[in-house]
Formats: sequence, structure tokens, C-alpha cells
Amino acid sequence: MTKVYVAAENIVSPLGLTAPANFERLLAGESGIRRQPGGFYASAMPDELLRQPVLAAGLEGNTRFEQLLCLSISDALSRTKVPIGDSRTAFILSTTKGNIALLEQGKAGSADASMLLHATAARIAGIVGAAAKPIVVSNACISGLLAILIAQRLIRAGQYDHAVVCGADELTRFVLSGFQSFQAVSDEPCRPFDAARKGVTLGEGAATVVLTKDTTLLPEGESVLLGEGASSNDANHISGPSRTGAELASALTSAMRRSRLEPADIGFVSAHGTATLYNDEMEANAFHLSGLLQVPVNSLKGNYGHTLGAAGLIETVAGIYAMKHGVVLPTAGFESSGISHPLMVSSHLEKRPMQHFLKTTSGFGGCNAAMVFSKVTL
Repeated sequence: MTKVYVAAENIVSPLGLTAPANFERLLAGESGIRRQPGGFYASAMPDELLRQPVLAAGLEGNTRFEQLLCLSISDALSRTKVPIGDSRTAFILSTTKGNIALLEQGKAGSADASMLLHATAARIAGIVGAAAKPIVVSNACISGLLAILIAQRLIRAGQYDHAVVCGADELTRFVLSGFQSFQAVSDEPCRPFDAARKGVTLGEGAATVVLTKDTTLLPEGESVLLGEGASSNDANHISGPSRTGAELASALTSAMRRSRLEPADIGFVSAHGTATLYNDEMEANAFHLSGLLQVPVNSLKGNYGHTLGAAGLIETVAGIYAMKHGVVLPTAGFESSGISHPLMVSSHLEKRPMQHFLKTTSGFGGCNAAMVFSKVTL
């Protein structure tokens, strides 16, 4: 079976504009979550950061959402020789809401295509020079990880040799009001898996991973191999996850089994960890059913907030850096367990030798995804 590798990656977030910058601040235990005008907490990109002349050049006519994506893609491409202008390079965009901010700004009408995801993807593809017709993955909050899994399958099927997978979502009043209507927004920075957790904290950002099957295009030293992945659906409720966790467990066990790994082989699990009562309990049940209770678990929602369609990508890139450096990042805000199974929730930075980590995501509509990432020497 064709092996697919990570050739380059990026994160654009309130913690930095590159993956290395983000990782350094994660190592320092920093969070982008701040109290926002209006009294709620969120991880928001500073406007002055995006207005820097060196960053804004050529992007003045684009929306904030599009600027986040273009900055992320450009940085990732600058770190690899994978040719985005080649028709054999897939271009995949993951997002849940795209340019939804235009609606609340009164800049989009019923006949306006500016909010259509395929039109946005085509515009961004034109800016960054992608030759392939864009593919949009919009499947709630598993979109980012699912886009990586889809890219892997497209390369394995021989349709492409490489893929540029990018994702973003913007913090908007539209999204905030939706989560507030569920009474799911915390009145303090979120605390995943903690007994005192009060709900989700939203965030915004973008991330990109560049994938290839061509080992000559990989950076020197250790490489990151995409292991196996799987997706599943609870078929439970439009916004409430499964109470048993069996469906996420199915994706987790499938990803490990098809990667020929046992739970003991996994260095850590990068959980979805939204800090809502139902999500955290569902994940705890799934990890129990998957035999992962003795594996360190962390959530980065306390650092980035919940970035929706970008979450799977941002947290995957952070996980890749953690795996390469042999560390388990702590779960910001976690003090004492508030779930029914004794998970090894990481509460401090831990050095740990490892070759693999497991990323999970879940989302509205009952969707779940899981994927293994491995450190290899070629």
C-alpha cells in the first residue's frame, strides 16, 4: 500500500504564525484565550497582526477568513518543494462556516456566491496557485482530520501524488450565538476533562499540512508517516454525542488495528476534549472501550479554544511536533478528573519516548474520526 508522508506543516493562531512558533508557546504553557469585548472568553487573532504590511501584501481584497488560510498555506509551501501548481497535487479545504462573517457584516445577499464554500475554495486556490480543482470537506468539527484522511486515500488511489490540506474557521457572532443557544459556552477559559468544567471556549485559526508519497521531497531527518484512520457516526442526535462512546471507539480501534498497533504502542492521544459534559464523558467511554486508559491523553482546547473545522488540523500539527520532540503537552485548565473513567489526562509537560500518537475528533451530527501518526527514519 502506498505510504503517505507529511512534507510540511503550518499553524496560524493567536500563539503564532508558524508551527515552530506555536509549539514553543505550547511548551511554555501559554494560551491564546482572552476575555473578549462582550464579556465572553475566546482565542481570537489580533487584528493588528493580520494588518502587518508584510503579511497583508496582496491579500487586501480578501476576507479575514481567506487571509488566515492564505497565510497558512503560503508558509507551509515555503517549507517544501511539493509543487502546488501541478495538477497531480490535490488541494483540499476544510471548514465548517467559511465566510459566514459576511452575513453578519451585511456584505452577502441571497444571490451572492461569496459565502459558498466551493467558490471560496476556488478563490483561495487561485491565490496560492493550485492547479487541481479544489475539494471541500465540511463535516462539522471532524473536517480537518477527515480532510487528511481523504487526502491519504486519494493519493493511495493514484489520483494524486501530493496534497495540500488546509483548514480554517473564524470567530464570529454567528457561531458564538449558536453555541450560546445550547448554553454550552463557558464563562471562563475551558477546562477539558476537569470536574469543574463549564463548557466550550471558541477560537479561530488556520493550519495546513502538505502530504506526499515522494520521499525525495521530505525534509532531512525523521519523517512523519500517516498511519491508518477511520471515521464513524453515532446516529444519535444532531448535537448530542453517543452516551456510550462505542462509535468513536470503533474508529479508534480500527485506526490502531489497521496500523498494526496496540494501545501500548501509542505515545499519547490528542483528544477532541471540548470541555462540555457530554463530549468529555463520551470520549472517556470511547478510550475505555478502546483499551487506552493507560495512555496519556491531552486536549489543546485550553490553548486554542475550539477552532471548529481547523481543530483537527491545528491539533494534528501540534501533535506531530510533540511526537517528534518526545513530549506530551499538558491539558490547560485541568486539575481534577470530572469523568467516569480514570483517564491519564496530562496535566503537566511530560518527556516520553514514542513512535506514534493518535488523534481523535468528534462533531455535531454524531461524526467521529481517528488517525494514527508515526515517526519514521527513511
